[in-house]
This record gives sequence, C-alpha cells and structure tokens, in this order.
Amino acid sequence: MSRRTPVLIAAAVLLPLALTACSTPEGDEPTGNKAVAKSDGFPYTVTNCGVTTTFKAPPKRVVTMNQHVTEIMLELGLTKSLVGTAYLDDKVLPKYEKDYASVPVIAKEYPSYEQVLATNPDFVYGGYASAFAAGDGRGREALKKSGIETRLNTESCAEADTPMETLYEEVREVGRTFGVTDRAEAWIKQAEADNAATAEKLKDLKALPVFVYDSGDKTAFTAGGKGIGNELIKRAGGTNIFADLDKSFGDASWENVVARKPEAIVIYDYGSTTVEQKKKRLLTDPALADVPAIKNKRFAVMPLSDAVLGVRVPAAVEKLAAQLHPAATTS
Repeated sequence: MSRRTPVLIAAAVLLPLALTACSTPEGDEPTGNKAVAKSDGFPYTVTNCGVTTTFKAPPKRVVTMNQHVTEIMLELGLTKSLVGTAYLDDKVLPKYEKDYASVPVIAKEYPSYEQVLATNPDFVYGGYASAFAAGDGRGREALKKSGIETRLNTESCAEADTPMETLYEEVREVGRTFGVTDRAEAWIKQAEADNAATAEKLKDLKALPVFVYDSGDKTAFTAGGKGIGNELIKRAGGTNIFADLDKSFGDASWENVVARKPEAIVIYDYGSTTVEQKKKRLLTDPALADVPAIKNKRFAVMPLSDAVLGVRVPAAVEKLAAQLHPAATTS
C-alpha cells in the first residue's frame, strides 16, 4: 500500500485545487465535454495539480510510473513516445501486451532519480503522488530543474463530485499534451456510451450495500467516498458503506464493517496476498460471522488497476455490475 498512502496526504494538501481550475488551457475555450478546437495546436498551457506547464510541442521521450497512467498512454497510441516505464500493480490488459513489451521497464517499483535521468526523458507521468516523492529525489521541482516536465494523474489532487468527468478530463488533457486530441475524444465518446449502457441495465435495481476489502488485519483498508473507486461501486449498482470516509482510500474499524451490514464484499486483487487468502481472512474471523456478505459468501473481485483513474474504468463498471447483479446484466 505504500505507493497509494502518499496520495491521501497529497490530496489533503492540494484539495483546494478544483479540477475546473486545473484544466483550461490559456488561450483556448474550456474543454468541458467538447473536443478542443485545435486538436494538436501548440503552444498548449495546462495546470496540473498546481504545476503550470506550457508545451511548445508534444513530449517525445516519456517515462511512466504506475500502471494506470502507462495504460492511458498505450490506449492513446503513444507507445513510441515511451522510453521507460515502472511499477505494475498486476498484468497489463491483453490488448496492450505487445506494445508494453516494447517499452523498457526501468524499475520493478519506483525508479531512483538516477534511473529516471538515465533514460534522458523530457516528460514523466506519475499515477500516484508517491511517484513524485521529494524525499526520494523524484519531486516535480527537482525534475523540472533537470529540464523534465511532469504530470500527475488528477485523482491525486482533484476536488470533484463527478470522478468519471475527472477521468474524461485526464484523458482529454493527455491527448492535448501529445497532440492526439482526436484519439482522446474518440475514447471518451466510447466510454460515455459504455457507461450509459451499463446504467440502462441497472436503472430499476435497488443498490446493494458494498464493503471494499483492499487489505488490513487490525483495521480494514478500504475505498472511501472520494475518487473513482466509490464511483465504480455506485455505477455498478452498489452503495459503498464507507462513502462517508472523506478520501479515496482509508482505514475503517471492523466494528463499523459489522455495524454497516454489507451484503457484498469487493476484494481488490493485487500484490502478494491472493484473493483466496483475503477471503479466508474474512470468512474465518468470528467477529464478522453475522455480516450478511460473509453469511452468504457473496464476494466480487476487482484487479486494483481497475479501481484507479485510468482507461479500464468503463469496462470495470460493467464487470463489477455483472458480479453484483448477474441477473440484470445477463438478460
């Protein structure tokens, strides 16, 4: 969990930076849900998580850190711009395997500052705030001093009640930065259609109380009410029992899990602890014996990379909906 914990700190520090204030290029109309007038026009100025950058041309040598931002680049057809990547949570999607295999993996987890510099990048794209940990020498200011521009996935700083719109804007801004607005807008259009199709299937269903189990023993590390994880549950026909937790991820007491009576448990699948081990931990805890989801052994599983702000999200909503409401989604 170390890579995600700093996101919570960064989100608290940067909370006042509303997404709408971060996404309008100087000299351009606000993008909203419309295509940008100049699909590949430069210079392009954007403010991302408090850092304002003007691009005179698309970056040419890019390092990505964290899987969900790597997959955004691959989805937008920007493989040839990548000179290095790092830190997978799980396997990349099959559709990206060939392109991903062509990109050098410079570190299994986060690279050192020296490893980043060795690729001679002009741009670094991080998924979690921990990607730019100043204490590890990879702060955005330090990289800027070395002539390297940066971007942080906006789930780390956006204050928004509409995380799906935050996702669309993330893809839109990356598309603008690399001069591939047409590809970004095409992806957004398809994502909107996919989300609408799932919503139509679930429109008459009662939401199911859901507890997300990421990890934890003494406390439960879970999905809070901020960010795309909560949005996923809501759009998949569930109600996150810890939606009142004012962060994307956080700790909850087991007493509260019991008291809130979830009818389904979503397990995040990643790392060295398997889904079966997580299920066993929950099923064998006598304190949880009366929880409806435990009594009925009602579990759903999501790869962690599905539950963060990236291009997997629309399909992840549909997959989660199929696990929570199989009758509605297969009819």
